[in-house]
Amino acid sequence: MPSDTARDNRFARRLFSPLPERYDRLAEWLSFGQNGRWRREMVGHVAAASPRLVLDVATGTAGVALQTASRTGARVVGVDITEAMVRTGRANVARAGAQGTVQLVVGRGEQLPFPDGAFDALTFTYLLRYVEDPAATLRELARVVRPGGVVANLEFLVPRTAFWRWWWWGYTRLVLPIGGALTGGREWFEVGRFLGPNISSHYRRYPLAWTEQAWGEAGITEVGVRRMSLGGGLVMWGRRSGG
Repeated sequence: MPSDTARDNRFARRLFSPLPERYDRLAEWLSFGQNGRWRREMVGHVAAASPRLVLDVATGTAGVALQTASRTGARVVGVDITEAMVRTGRANVARAGAQGTVQLVVGRGEQLPFPDGAFDALTFTYLLRYVEDPAATLRELARVVRPGGVVANLEFLVPRTAFWRWWWWGYTRLVLPIGGALTGGREWFEVGRFLGPNISSHYRRYPLAWTEQAWGEAGITEVGVRRMSLGGGLVMWGRRSGG
């Protein structure tokens, strides 16, 4: 593995390209169902604003995009850097009969192909650990949201207390790789082995307090933070300034 994976888009493509076929099911199994709970919390902050057009960045297999469209009635555009994920996402959209409301494209969160203020709301999941400059990426995400529009994010987190942090460390370093191998084979073993160290190193470099400040500097106000699942998950939300 490269020494600093958060600085290499190509690594994200290599990591996730083999995963789409069983991604959603295994993500739920390996998170004990928490991934879906976190998604619902994040999408709830967007749904409360009744948007008409939403951008979902790092859309993966379109799980968040489909849920957002269902809960809001909005049109949703999903963007992901991994072509294999987008292909599977399009199949999921077609299976759900949502081709008229959900559109998926290949693209980078650091350089979005949309004009300023194009969207009423924006969601992004598990993104900032895979970009070279998280602060610049947040500015780019905020750029495409209209003033007053909602921005919401889902990410992993390291628990605050030593007791739960010890259990989290054991789960991410031991259970997750082994569970991934048993349920998803070699590719999921690699993901399981990668995630724990990557999450830890990200927060050593960019603590949660830094992230909250970076949101503000990107022009996102009224920032809210909710730690979930004993501190293993993080949902953040706020509004684009100027509304």
